[in-house]
Amino acid sequence: MIVMIAAAAENNALGKDNQLVWHLPDDFKRFKQLTTGHYIIMGRKTFESFPKPLPNRTHVVITRQKGYHPAGCLVADSIGSAIALVPKNEDAFVIGGGEIYKLAMPFADKIELTRVHASFEADAFFPEINSMEWKLATDTYHPKDEKHQFDFTYETFLKTT
Repeated sequence: MIVMIAAAAENNALGKDNQLVWHLPDDFKRFKQLTTGHYIIMGRKTFESFPKPLPNRTHVVITRQKGYHPAGCLVADSIGSAIALVPKNEDAFVIGGGEIYKLAMPFADKIELTRVHASFEADAFFPEINSMEWKLATDTYHPKDEKHQFDFTYETFLKTT
């Protein structure tokens, strides 16, 4: 199964200057819980935004840069070739950035979205979720608190077509 996992604001903002524009510790925990032990597919800029590779995950980095081979990562030149690197019986999580999400949308079976209930200035955006192709299966609301500056909702969408 191909799962897109993201945190996006009400205006679909993902981040600015290759950084998230909010800090939600529970969302980080959920991301880790869902992706640990699986393949994670991302663009080069997303990969390079990490201080080091994420533990206990197989990284697949999409880039058109020739000779780009970060240690311990698989490298692909397209979303299709990235997906082809994932064994058929394995789940893969597409983790960004904005262009990679747009390219992955037709291949995805599921979207795990953390909807941040605010709008932000950004330079990377999550694609619109077409209600004719996707059905909201579950949603869980979390109000802001001492650790979370914004309200947010975990939303799981399943492809209908």
